[in-house]
This record gives sequence, C-alpha cells and structure tokens, in this order.
Amino acid sequence: MLKKIITAILKKILAVKAKDDFILQNPQKFLIIRQHNQFGDMLATIPILRAIKEKYPNAEINVIASKFNDYALSKSKYVNKILTLENVKLINRKYRKEVKNILKQNYDVAIVPSTVSISFTSNFLARLSDAELRVGPASLNGKTNPTEFFFNKKIDLDWRKDPDAHVSDFGQNIIRPLGISTWNVSSEINFDEEDTKVAETFIAGMGKSEEELLIGLHVGAGKPRNRWPLEKYIETIKTLDRKYNTKFVLTGSNADKNEIDYVVNNLNVPISQFINYSIPELAALISNCDLFITNDTGVMHVAGATKTKQISIFGPTNPFNWAPVGEGKYFLRKSDIIDDVKVSDVVDLAILLLGKN
Repeated sequence: MLKKIITAILKKILAVKAKDDFILQNPQKFLIIRQHNQFGDMLATIPILRAIKEKYPNAEINVIASKFNDYALSKSKYVNKILTLENVKLINRKYRKEVKNILKQNYDVAIVPSTVSISFTSNFLARLSDAELRVGPASLNGKTNPTEFFFNKKIDLDWRKDPDAHVSDFGQNIIRPLGISTWNVSSEINFDEEDTKVAETFIAGMGKSEEELLIGLHVGAGKPRNRWPLEKYIETIKTLDRKYNTKFVLTGSNADKNEIDYVVNNLNVPISQFINYSIPELAALISNCDLFITNDTGVMHVAGATKTKQISIFGPTNPFNWAPVGEGKYFLRKSDIIDDVKVSDVVDLAILLLGKN
C-alpha cells in the first residue's frame, strides 16, 4: 500500500510528457543506464552500444553501471565514461556530485535497457538525467512498469513473442523504435597489449610448446544448477589428455576455489590455474586457447566475446537466449538437468572442433 502511495506521489511530481512521435536529429550524447542485472546482461548491451556507434559514429556514450556488471565494459571502445553506482556511497557529498555530473551533460537520449527485470533505480536515474528523450520499458512480458511515467518514449518488451530470441537481439527492441539496430549481435571484450602480455607470460610459465594445444575450462558457476558435475569435467580432461598433446588451464576466482581444488586434487594430469585475473586479462588468455569448455555462467560470456572455439554446457537456462553466438561457438543441452549432458557428448564435440589427432 505504501509503495503504491509513493508511486502515485512520484507520478504527480515527476511524470514526463510522452514523445511518441519524437524524431532524433543527429544526436551527439547518449546515456545508457544499467545498474541492475548481472555481467551477462551487461554484455548483452554491447550490440546496443555498437548499433548507436554504427548509426552515429561521432556520438558520445556514457554508462551508469554497478559493481556487479561494470567490468563487462572494461576498456570498451564504445564507451566514453562509466560511472559505477554504489548506493552506500550516496551519503558522501562528493560522490553525489559525481553522480549528478554524469546525469547532467546535455544528453540527447537516455536509455534503460531491460531483459529479465525492470529496475526502479535505473528508471529513476533516467528521469533525473537532463536528456531530451528518455527511453525505457513500458512493460516486460505483459507486466506493466509501475514507473513508466519517467519516460517520454515507452517500449513494450515481451519475450513471449519470440521465446527463443537471443538476448543480444531482444535487447535491441528498446532502441529499434528510434531507428537504431545492428545485425552484429556478438558480444565484445577489449583487451590491450598489457593484457596480452600477462596472458602470454602465464602460458609461457606453463611450459607449453608450440606443438601442444591449450584447452581452457571453467568448472564453476554462481548457480549450482548451472554446474556440470566435477567428476565429468575430470573424466573429460583425462580423455582429452589421452587423445591430444595438450596443456590444460582452469579459470576462475576465489568464488570457484572449492570446485577448482576438487578437480586439481582428483587429477593425475598437470593442470594450471588462471585465478583472480581481470576480465580483459581473462579474455586475452582465452583468446590463446584452442578450445574453451565452460558452464553457463559469466565466464562463458567472456569466452563468447573471443574467437576461440567454445563448448558451453547448459541445464535449466534456454541456450537459444543466452549461448554465445558466432563461428566456432557451440552449446550442449539435454534437459533442465545439466547432469544429463554426458562426458561423451563433450568429448565428441571437442574432437570435432579440434580435429582427430
């Protein structure tokens, strides 16, 4: 009841007039607000940024993100400035000024992308911006956005119309009414020479010869249901080790320590650990792999942004929505239960991608 009262008050004070017939006239500044959702959702915003740059090459794009997804745009060539919103810092006057400064830069357009949820905070920030046009969701999957009145242009977003749409294509529905879109829905993570040097130095330390292959694996996942059994990863590594002259490397962070330790301690195959590196450094390492095998998790999207051949193992999530797209990108899924994917399924696909030894 209190929530409805507050919403009614905000509507009376902050509602903006609709501009459904608004036509963009060579916009120069865009603000993208996505401080909600996770890493994969933010990577799915890359095609939106790319589409804007393709149509308006000289446009400036600023982004408001969160500490849970800002690293998806680390070193992005599409973004001029990123502000990582941290609510706990808002008590600090200097930080509030920093937030105000990024909201007030004479924007032509402010956009709030949405895929799986609608965020009051993102919507509110769009309203607080000085953008001439504020674009956001009117509804998501038939559920009305209670703060749609913050937007001049309101877009109905509905997965039900095409339930197998890829998230990177679905995400563009927020900008298509503006006459902006791209056919290139691939994700992209930029890394530089320093990142490449870190990866190459690590690989050299593994003692890898030119004749050996390099196979990377990510055995962790934030959601337990998205973790392929560790015993199956172990058996996969053993089988590929028998078939190929190869080095293996596990990727991850401290959050994956238990899974990584289990695999390492139950293998008689030498295996390296690339742990707690930055996202650009991780992308540089994966780019040096001949094959990368991963669960359905954030690192899957990092690998998906590289040109490395990839096998992504899915359970409850719809891979047509979330699996990386592009040449050499494959997924395996049998059912909502990820355990149903067999070792032979992964090994057979790996052999197809690597070729017979």
